Amino acid sequence: MNRICQLFGISFPVISGGMVWCSGWKLASSVSNSGGLGLIGAGSMHPEVLSEHIRQCRAATSLPFGVNIPLMYPNVEEIMHLVVREQVPVVFTSAGNPATWTPFLRSHGILVAHVVSNTRFAVKAAEAGVHALVAEGFEAGGHNGREETTTMVLLPLIRSAVDLPLMAAGGIASGEAILAAQALGADGVQIGSLFASTTESSAHPHFKQRITEAAEGDTLLMLKALAPVRMLRNPFFDQARAAELSGAGVEELKLLLGKGRAKKGMFEGDLREGQLEIGQVAAAISRSEDVRIVMERLRSEYLSARNRVCAESFTPTLE
Repeated sequence: MNRICQLFGISFPVISGGMVWCSGWKLASSVSNSGGLGLIGAGSMHPEVLSEHIRQCRAATSLPFGVNIPLMYPNVEEIMHLVVREQVPVVFTSAGNPATWTPFLRSHGILVAHVVSNTRFAVKAAEAGVHALVAEGFEAGGHNGREETTTMVLLPLIRSAVDLPLMAAGGIASGEAILAAQALGADGVQIGSLFASTTESSAHPHFKQRITEAAEGDTLLMLKALAPVRMLRNPFFDQARAAELSGAGVEELKLLLGKGRAKKGMFEGDLREGQLEIGQVAAAISRSEDVRIVMERLRSEYLSARNRVCAESFTPTLE
């Protein structure tokens, strides 16, 4: 049996990304009800808001779901105790040291997966006792690793170093991509951008439309002097890029970024001044659909691709 399905008690090894301003209880419960594992994104929620989303999610699905917690965010201690109190079965951690909270979560029977962008962090996360890993490549939206390693390169590197259940993230929005990730050593995948565009996503409709209109090359990794983040081109993007190219320092970039840029763009729909975090694969997303339809298509594409590859298999010859 697939290790990710077995670990999380799901029927299809697809996990929705715990994206700020996009991953509320409606998206998480819909993914879980469709056979995957839905995640609530705690990074954009105050503790009382997160608690309400967990309760709404539990009311909307009887199947497993989880919460994504960025470890460097404020209120992390309060949030950790909250997920224990609410008996959340799965926690995905990111943006911080997993050794700090993994033992605590495990002691309360919670399954822990950690998001990494390089092999060194993967080994450290395994040593910290996580149950599974997410290998997130350079293509992904939001905050990325400074190494800028692509998913196809990162996956086999981490697989050769660690034998934990492994999920691929970054650039995945089709069943064919799921099969490719498995061929490179992944047991499952985590999908962000595609789910951000769905009907059930809590993102603003203007942002969802912008995702579906994105063309190849419309995203770029920016603000590398602060924390690298991939986002769509817009007037704020142009300001940030001009500042970086002119040699702006950390403090100047912080002042330009200000507070609430991601909320302004992704949740409030300000396509000019907001920060529009999304992955490169947005160029392959042409419409906003219900999660159920997306999941059905992913399954169908995956099975068709697997059958096609098996039927077209060949034995290399040496000349």
